[in-house]
Amino acid sequence: MQQTGIYEQLITKLIESRLDRDKFYVGERQLNSAEASVWLSRFLSNILEFAIEAVPSGDDRLQEQIELSNQLLMWLKSQISDEGFLEENLLDSQGKILTALYELENPVAANLKQYVEDIFPLTGLSQSELFSGSNAGLSLESELKREILSADKIYWLVSFIKWAGIRIFRKELEAFTASGRELKIITTSYMGATDAKAVEYLASLPNTEVKLSYNTERERLHAKSYLFLRNTGFHTGYIGSSNLSRSALTNGLEWNLKITSQEIPHIINKSLSTFETYWASDEFERFDGQAESTEKLNRALKQQKGLVAPGVSHYFEIKPFPHQKDILEQLSVERDVHQRFRNLVVAATGTGKTLISAFDFQRFLKARPNAHFLFVAHREEILRQAREAYRGVLRNNGFGKLWVGGQLPEHYRQLFVSIQTLNNQLDQVKLTEDYYDYIVIDEVHHIAASSYRAVLEHFSPEILLGLTATPERHDGGDILSDFGGVIAAELRLPEAINRRHLCPFQYFGIDDDTDLRTIPWNRGRYDAVQLTNLYTHNQSRVDKILRSLREIVTDITSMKALAFCVSREHATFMVEQFLLCGIKADILTSDNSHERQQKQQAIRSGQINVLCVVDIFNEGVDIPEVDTLLFLRPTESLTIFLQQLGRGLRLADDKDCCTVLDFVGSSRPEYDFANKFRALVGKSERAITEELKQGFPHAPLGCRIELTKKTQEMVLSNIRQATLTMKRLVSLVRQFPQHSTQPLTLKNFIVHHPHIDLNELYKRGSWAELVSKAKDEDVADDSPFKLAKKAIYNRILICDDHQYLLFLKELCLAGFSWDDASNRQALMCHYDFWQKAGPELEFDSLAQSLTELSQHGLEHELLDVLDWKLAKTKHEQPAMPELHGVPLRLHARYSREQILVGFGAMTFEHQPPSREGVYLIQDQNIELLFVTLEKNEKQFSPTTMYHDYAINEQLFHWQSQNSARPDRGKGKDYIQHQAINKRLFLFVREQAKDEYGRTMGFVNYGEVDYVSHTGSQPMSITWQLRTPMPNFMWQQAAKLAVA
Repeated sequence: MQQTGIYEQLITKLIESRLDRDKFYVGERQLNSAEASVWLSRFLSNILEFAIEAVPSGDDRLQEQIELSNQLLMWLKSQISDEGFLEENLLDSQGKILTALYELENPVAANLKQYVEDIFPLTGLSQSELFSGSNAGLSLESELKREILSADKIYWLVSFIKWAGIRIFRKELEAFTASGRELKIITTSYMGATDAKAVEYLASLPNTEVKLSYNTERERLHAKSYLFLRNTGFHTGYIGSSNLSRSALTNGLEWNLKITSQEIPHIINKSLSTFETYWASDEFERFDGQAESTEKLNRALKQQKGLVAPGVSHYFEIKPFPHQKDILEQLSVERDVHQRFRNLVVAATGTGKTLISAFDFQRFLKARPNAHFLFVAHREEILRQAREAYRGVLRNNGFGKLWVGGQLPEHYRQLFVSIQTLNNQLDQVKLTEDYYDYIVIDEVHHIAASSYRAVLEHFSPEILLGLTATPERHDGGDILSDFGGVIAAELRLPEAINRRHLCPFQYFGIDDDTDLRTIPWNRGRYDAVQLTNLYTHNQSRVDKILRSLREIVTDITSMKALAFCVSREHATFMVEQFLLCGIKADILTSDNSHERQQKQQAIRSGQINVLCVVDIFNEGVDIPEVDTLLFLRPTESLTIFLQQLGRGLRLADDKDCCTVLDFVGSSRPEYDFANKFRALVGKSERAITEELKQGFPHAPLGCRIELTKKTQEMVLSNIRQATLTMKRLVSLVRQFPQHSTQPLTLKNFIVHHPHIDLNELYKRGSWAELVSKAKDEDVADDSPFKLAKKAIYNRILICDDHQYLLFLKELCLAGFSWDDASNRQALMCHYDFWQKAGPELEFDSLAQSLTELSQHGLEHELLDVLDWKLAKTKHEQPAMPELHGVPLRLHARYSREQILVGFGAMTFEHQPPSREGVYLIQDQNIELLFVTLEKNEKQFSPTTMYHDYAINEQLFHWQSQNSARPDRGKGKDYIQHQAINKRLFLFVREQAKDEYGRTMGFVNYGEVDYVSHTGSQPMSITWQLRTPMPNFMWQQAAKLAVA
């Protein structure tokens, strides 16, 4: 009988026979083919150990054990096709372990036997060991000395280095580096703990490089890792709590785990890969020991110790962060591809929206040096900060005039003006409608629609840029309509947290035992009067709020909290309740908004611990020190919820995270929980219900989302009620004529229901099928509806190549009449719809295949789908250089079949099989590499997780197929590919299936060149991308990066 509990083991026939499925719940999961070799070999190793140990005792026992092992190898050889790997690994009958191999000619030492004894680690090279600082075992210090002397490369990663710690290894490090071997060290100036003398000494050693992170506000490198790499492949590493200081390495109670490539190779590989990724990151700067480096280090150390004030930033060149570059690229696409020049940028407060606009204007100014510029905001403080940002980016201290109140500026050419001033003076200043070339409206959501509409109607600039933390308005007005109904680019909270522009949050969803289902709901929100009534006559809710505060918050007396309330009455009631319990609280509403500064200062200084607010803090008020948020009311608008949350996420000294307590009652079905949690988790290919059930494992870095059991059940039930089903869609189609005078087309339907995603719709059926069902017509199984659904859902909605989608549009408009049989885009269309070679379907020509499509009446539906898809192009897609006839674009996403057609590997007559990770097109000497980043998305798999990943935007680490070896065949070709004129192209997808369960398309990373490799069968190869990968893919591919 098995013990009850959790397991992770293969089910053998014996275990299966003992599992009493009538009496016990048996948890099991399917073994995935990507992880099978690891699981089965691990299982077999235990069986083999038992079998070899079972050989009877006797004089020849060792020989018999070796003979048994060799017999097993020869049997395996007979079962698989193998290029000699198994035969090469037959054991020698003497049964000896190789411990060293050194050349006798020009030896490294006079007495090689003694030399090996002196440098060989006492704990060996193949077994793990824990060093715990006790005096019973070996000392870490003495073992590290041997590791240094016996290594070929050393990579150390520590948060600080002390001279007294380095001094211990001085003799060994000098001998190691003098012999031409490589030493790389990464450290930081964090807390000023590093000794400058230690860093300078290390940088002075030959063959040594040191890199430092000075950005300790964002990068708190706390890892301690010592890697010792050997050309023999017997790598070792130490991961634990010891920095490079004397006490940590000698007499501190530190724990350090020795790991080996023989025992746990995937941990050594991940450590090495992470080190290489950090090394390639811009966050770590090279320290070369020159005067400039030394001065920067000394200043950073003093600053970290608090000995000098942070320096005033000079006008050195300000460069955009990756997420800002991404938004700038999307703005370019909006203008160049979509011809849209009224652009709205949505980015969380604190992520540098104003800087993004300054970088964008900088590009505009290069093309138009005399451009007239207008920046509109609603507060003087914002205008002053914006002007400083623009002056910094443009490196022009005289840029822009400020116009607030009655004082006229010297000129209007570059103006930072408040909306109130501009509206009051618009008639007096005689400026023509085309006077301004570029206008920015900051915090668009704050400006009442009527007040800035006058400005929009008066001026028609070449570019209008709106900046906002939220696309929805408080007054119910529609911002999007002023920007062509489109958000040009957005950076949401999770990405801002991952990028460390905002601090992490810990979100607690707590059920407050109230029932809001009977509260009236109109215009997208609960009735405020009835909600107030419910909350202000509910002592048990107050008790729960106070109890939760005491349980969750570290120290209420030092807490700096904002509490969001329904109304003035509710806020007053809560302040009274807090004061009764000895918690210092105050109130800020529109009644006492003149006291705003005073109240802000009171919470900053700790005079009060809770500030109860109604709506005032939804406006642009920021107290970075706020570390706790209490949602004492349901926030119906996702936008307002995210803005309120953003109030607690500003970075501040001594603030690790923001604690969020959200008190949740049983909600009406209209209340949108799904999007609330999707916004907290960020971009994910997983269904939000899966995240919820698993406890949000993909929350942003350092964040935690915790729901009580009752809250989780409530939220899941709410999400289920809101899911789009075939029945709901058919019902919406049927009701459309009652709500709109427009004809019933897919385009008009989507305009009327903008929240419906076509991926969701086509998962249920094609548009024509929905309309047919809405009319109660019978739908045959082999109807054209199925053809349309399959092609649109599985191919066209997955592909985002703007040029191909335009080609399909052209094809539709031409009634699928196409004569150019050599056009590979036309052939891509054939395979998208038919999925088989022409002759198999009895088509004589490509033209006939396409003509057949016109018989199915797909044109109108397909045109609407293409227009919807084309409008979503967000990224630049350059042509692939030096590839005649290949219509694929860089950084676009395609199905595997579309890629093979694009490269000419798949023709109208012939469809070759292709399921492997590589595809060789022999006649062109081209090899296509297909990579799936997450091999087993259902299960976290540490052994397969780090085979393929981006090191930085231009380097990609790839693991070959198991047969590849560097000395012959495919592996040798990879290394020499340039010499033999072989071209390699990389295609990458995040996982095998997307969130809708479809086969995911691959993003075209373009041509790659060999840089280096390690290992054999399989080989780990680093490729250099000829075109850097786009930011949206870097986010997915950089599994090990400094976020």
